[in-house]
Parts: sequence; C-alpha cells; structure tokens
Amino acid sequence: MCVSQTGKRALVTGITGQDGSYLAEQLLQKGYEVYGLVRRLSTPSTHNIDGIADRIQLLDGDLHDQASLDRAVKVAEPDEVYNLAAQSFVGVSFSQPVVTGEVTGLGVVRLLEAVRSHGDGARYYQAASSEMFGKVVESPQTEKTKFYPRSPYGVAKVYAYWACINYRESYGMFISNGILYNHESPRRGIEFLTRKVSDGVARIKLGLLDKLRLGTLDTQRDWGYAPEYTDLMWRVLQHTKPDDFIGATGASHSVREFVEMAFRAVGISEWETHVVLDPKFARPAEVDRLCGDPTKAKEVLGWTPTTSFEQLVETMVKADLARYAGLRHRNADAGSL
Repeated sequence: MCVSQTGKRALVTGITGQDGSYLAEQLLQKGYEVYGLVRRLSTPSTHNIDGIADRIQLLDGDLHDQASLDRAVKVAEPDEVYNLAAQSFVGVSFSQPVVTGEVTGLGVVRLLEAVRSHGDGARYYQAASSEMFGKVVESPQTEKTKFYPRSPYGVAKVYAYWACINYRESYGMFISNGILYNHESPRRGIEFLTRKVSDGVARIKLGLLDKLRLGTLDTQRDWGYAPEYTDLMWRVLQHTKPDDFIGATGASHSVREFVEMAFRAVGISEWETHVVLDPKFARPAEVDRLCGDPTKAKEVLGWTPTTSFEQLVETMVKADLARYAGLRHRNADAGSL
C-alpha cells in the first residue's frame, strides 16, 4: 500500500471501470491513499487497474447491499467518496429497468446513507449524466436546463441527482453532482457505441471482420476524453462548497462522423460498404442530440478539455489496432512452441 503524501483517503466505487481506473491513477499521483469498491464476480474484470493493483486496496461491496457499503466506508475512512458505480449501459436499461433503478438509482441512496452514518464529513461526488436531459428542451444544456430523460437509465440518474441534492440540503453534507457528457477512451467497455466502432474498425482493417452493425448514424453526442473528465471530478470536490457542474466540450458530433473518422484513421475511405444498420440495435426511445455548456466548470474550477474529437477517435482506433496486433503476436509465439 502506498502511503498518502497528502494525508487524504479516497473511496472510489466502480474503480475497475474506465472512469474509476483513470481517477484512481490520478489520485495516486496526487498522493492519496485509494480504496476501491468492487463486486465479487466469478470472473473478475480488473485489467483496467492491473498497473496499480499493488498500490490500492480493494473492498468487496455492492450497491444492492447496505451492510457492505457501511463496512466499506468504515474501513476506508475516506475524506472523499467518488460514486462511479452504476448499471451504465443505456441500451441494457430498457431490457433490465428494475435492476437499473435498483443500482443506478436506489444504490446511490444506500451509499449516501453509508456516508451520512459513517463518513465523518467525507465529501461525496456523484456521477450524474447528460442522459438526464434526454429529449432536450434547449441547446446547449446548462446546469439549469430541465431534465427530460428518455431511458430507464436516464430516469434512474435523475432520481440519484435529486437524492444527492436532498441529502445536501437536509443534512448539510458536502455532495456534488458532475453532469458529464459522453467521455471515451481505449478503456471504454466494448458494449458501448464508440468502443464498438473503434474495435470493429480495427478488426475490419486486419481482416477479422467484414461488417460493422449499428443502430443509427444520425444521433449526435458531445464526446470528450475520459482522463480529462476524471480530472474534473477531482476538481469538483476541491471546490470551497458543494455544487453541480456540467462536464462537456461544447461541441456535438454525429455517430456518422465518428464512424467516418474511425475508418479514416486506418486508411479506409469507402466506409459505407462496411456498415450495416440493424434495427435490433435501435432503442425504444432515442436521444437525438446532446451538447453541453461547460462554462461554469471553466470559470469556477478552471477546467478546460483539450483533446479534440479527431484525436479522441484516432487514439481509440490505434489502441484497438495495437491490441489485436499484440494478440496475433502472442498467438504466433504460442503456436511456435
């Protein structure tokens, strides 16, 4: 265990995910003692934190289980709690709405209760989502824009958002919401659209796949680079008072643009021949366009995203190309034994 140079301790739920792993690395660099909440699975998925596994302490816990959350907070004795755990796949939330509500919604209340009862004044960050805006009533969206969620995931996130505000106002707790727009990286789960595209394009380039199947090319999102957004999470809890902030680039791009740019990164210009629109990937209710206004985060926290859309797409595609190249090399070595 790395000894904290700041004297601060952080508890990160969802530490094995994209955001949790980047945040944990950044906190370690700042001298924090880092604890991570992980669900006990038959097949653990910890590859995102393999590089820091000897420097963090993992605690078993589940947002379904109040006792495990109480225990985790007692053991970690955190100065800061970052709740990044959720059933976070929007598409799955339509087929599993009750589970999504239990974890992404009520799970937040359970964690808030654990922090309120055992956290001794810990600051709490809640991972809110641009999906809360859903069928947007104005663009770009600000912290004052009304919510209109279009999925069970979005609904659960709205519940969690207001629960955090209620606990902040009722109990005087330091609780802040980060309303973050889509942020991606090579660590993004393979089931998410952007990673599905980067992985698929890499396989097509290498002759491992012929067609990339998608539900739509028309929806637009405000896409940023994940490590910059986890930096924002930390900044939110360093502010002098609890508050809610949007994290976004202020520019939106279509899925079509993402796909075209991904194919361009591997030198394929006639990308349309490799893309098939498949109705089974369409959602019952779609969010057509999201674009956030990050002015408040810039002015209050000094946060500005610097990675361009083009750089983001290229980074993801090249990482997947390198991964498959590495797999081929290892397979070839194994075959030569």
